[in-house]
Amino acid sequence: MAFFVQKFGGTSVGTVDRIEAVADKIVTSRAAGHDIVVVVSAMSGETNRLIGLAEQIQAQPTPRELDVLVSTGEQVTIALLCMALHKRDCPARSFTGAQVRILTDGSHTRARIREIDSIRIKDELGKGSVVVVAGFQGVDENGNITTLGRGGSDTSAVALAAALEADECQIYTDVKGVYTTDPRVVEDARLLRSITFEEMLELASLGAKVLQIRSVEFAGKYKVPLRVLSSFEDDPGTLISLEDDKEMEAPIISGIAFTRDEAKVTVTGVPDVPGVAFQVLGPVSDAGIEVDVIVQNVSADGSTDITFTVKRQDSEQTRALVADIVSRIGAREVTFDKKIAKISLVGVGMRSHAGIASKMFKTLADESINIQIITTSEIKISVVIEEKYLELAVRSLHAAFDLAGDAATL
Repeated sequence: MAFFVQKFGGTSVGTVDRIEAVADKIVTSRAAGHDIVVVVSAMSGETNRLIGLAEQIQAQPTPRELDVLVSTGEQVTIALLCMALHKRDCPARSFTGAQVRILTDGSHTRARIREIDSIRIKDELGKGSVVVVAGFQGVDENGNITTLGRGGSDTSAVALAAALEADECQIYTDVKGVYTTDPRVVEDARLLRSITFEEMLELASLGAKVLQIRSVEFAGKYKVPLRVLSSFEDDPGTLISLEDDKEMEAPIISGIAFTRDEAKVTVTGVPDVPGVAFQVLGPVSDAGIEVDVIVQNVSADGSTDITFTVKRQDSEQTRALVADIVSRIGAREVTFDKKIAKISLVGVGMRSHAGIASKMFKTLADESINIQIITTSEIKISVVIEEKYLELAVRSLHAAFDLAGDAATL
């Protein structure tokens, strides 16, 4: 007998039939003697529909009212799922984020969880009920409804699992688990049976879409075992947990992450004086634009070049900001390139194995793929290349590091 927090995403509850199927899974888990808390997203497409309605009225909807609107998507799902459970003679009780009192800060549309009052949930579990909680939402100290941002239901589930000291947080989705890379790009990508929090955090931050980054951070901080598995297939999925000594020697590379959603900015002829990097990047950061890779060249003739990447959607705003900066600091010019992609190798095995970078660079060179930027960390190597070579590069690296094959055993 165990205690699980199970989260079902929008695809898993996208239709009434799928909600019925989720109810069957929950009943099966409960019949095995497990205590269950369920966290659900809005039905697939519902959040986008609600945002679309808001934008028909207001081009940039008021954040507080937008939170009030989009939070209703999850409220529909929790009610329907409880009805499906009642039909199966399974006692169940639904709660919104405010009813459970998932307390957040007041940052509408991107709130962060501060604490969770678990009393009501524990009371219902004590009565033998399945507790169904609306993901993605909470309430601030003034009683205002808040939402956690895209993918926030993952964070809701992990936070509840931490607060309730669950044995495992199970994230049900439309894929079997975490793969060595995107199976849509590499057909023989391998399903990983286990991966560390550290590796998963890197993969999520570098473009893997399986889990929201904040949910992995939360799980790692509170040591909540996290499992990603399919709503539609009977498979144990991928367990994400603390690093285990027996795994230290294998594998060297756990996965390849990539993203097309970046633009490269290069400011040339920057005066090489103290504080110049802050003068270039400070206004970009102050505008709320996230800067990813940063490279500054060695000074030549009293000037240097600074290159950095931003999300492609932020490129035009960045262009305007940097154009003003260039004239102010006396730099030569600024160039932009939206046709780039970033590819990253991730694996804790890098700590104890040499030659990973050289093998990566040789593999790309053999395909005549030029590397524009290189960045590294203890368990990651990232390169920026031309976007048109992305899929070729991913397939070549996947083969070079022998990542294909059957799913590994735990």
